[in-house]
Amino acid sequence: MDQWGTGRAFACKAAECGGEVKLYLRAKLGSCNCATGVADDADLDRMSDFDLVGGEVSPLGAGRPITIAWMKGRSRAYALAARDRPGKSAISIVFNDRCDMIVATVVLPHDRPAVIEPSVMAFLNSKGVVHWAEVALGI
Repeated sequence: MDQWGTGRAFACKAAECGGEVKLYLRAKLGSCNCATGVADDADLDRMSDFDLVGGEVSPLGAGRPITIAWMKGRSRAYALAARDRPGKSAISIVFNDRCDMIVATVVLPHDRPAVIEPSVMAFLNSKGVVHWAEVALGI
């Protein structure tokens, strides 16, 4: 538990995400740059919830811009390096609505995040997740 409180955890099944993955969502209200949002990989790295995956990560490449519903943000894949890591790789996805953001951390049991990412993005754009984001952001 930290200043952002609890979030929401999902076990995204193979039928929804192309493989069994664990997905964690947290709203971080008032913590995003209101003018630029998640502008670059440095912003994404700073806003990510790496403590959920053991804290030690290595980027597997550059991040990319994404859209979840009406919100913009970035996504980036990482190799997990902590000794007690919960998986082999992770995807951090951070998207914002004005000054508030949602952080999604996806923990994968394999080292092929690019295979899963399109299905994860579709899941994050699903009606249930978007509704959760609206409630969490007070919209």
